[in-house]
Amino acid sequence: MLAYRFRLYPSREQEKTLLEMLEACRFVYNKVLEWVNGGESNLFELKRRLPKLKEEDPWLRKAYSQSLQNEVLRVFKNLRVLSALKRSGRKVGKLRYKGAGWFKSFVYPQSGFKLEKGKLVLSKVGEIPIRLHREIRGRVKGVIIKRERSGKWYAIFQVEDEPEPLPKTGRAIGIDVGVRHFLTDSEGRQVENPRFYERTLERMRRRQRRLSRKKKGSKNREKARVRLARAYEKLVNQRNDFLHKLSRFYVENYDLIAVERLNISGMARNRRLGGKILDASWGKFLRMLSYKAERAGRRVV
Repeated sequence: MLAYRFRLYPSREQEKTLLEMLEACRFVYNKVLEWVNGGESNLFELKRRLPKLKEEDPWLRKAYSQSLQNEVLRVFKNLRVLSALKRSGRKVGKLRYKGAGWFKSFVYPQSGFKLEKGKLVLSKVGEIPIRLHREIRGRVKGVIIKRERSGKWYAIFQVEDEPEPLPKTGRAIGIDVGVRHFLTDSEGRQVENPRFYERTLERMRRRQRRLSRKKKGSKNREKARVRLARAYEKLVNQRNDFLHKLSRFYVENYDLIAVERLNISGMARNRRLGGKILDASWGKFLRMLSYKAERAGRRVV
């Protein structure tokens, strides 16, 4: 399953509707979690309770029905993840109720959406302009509507497609990752660590200080919060762009890629190295390399 992410440009009225849907999904998520904590564990029984809940709280009808039903599945998926972590020996807590501002997305899981003439048409919302900067290849299974902390809206299409093997190159390469250089390969190539976080750290700190000085609840504080969120979003986008391009280069040019295996989580706990390792994002790079290689018929070992 691939994910295609595109920027949305809703009108003020459409954004108001999207925020109402976000709040409705948050309400249902918390209600389902309340039912589960009360002893109900049957998925179908929980879904059967939704119509009655909408009768008791008619404002929930503003949201697309399948989006609300998906919140039942979201709770169950989160519970399964926690159970798997427990079985692996990790210390985990309980699922928490989502407060206002901590719920960032909802899903159109099967229907209620379509692309039409540069617009994303959503049931209950209408036609929203969308920036389709690349072609979607494959069968769209659903779309996630997400609001970032910066206030920007995105549509993330979940797409099922067939692998596209690349022509054989007859070449193999080894990769070692590091702090000074992001990686060094067996052909002598060294890729500098861009240190995006390190380069923007002082700017982020200044914006954080400005935010902390603003009065809580004021418009100026909200403006400062958005500026900080946009700076962080830019950092994440720069890092992802770097990782995508680098992983694509190795997958396109080599049949076999041997990667040094590191205990990244353990190294990140080292006080001297932790920040640099997290800034480098080796784990994310290796995940990108692996899924791109699998789709292209390459091997990562």
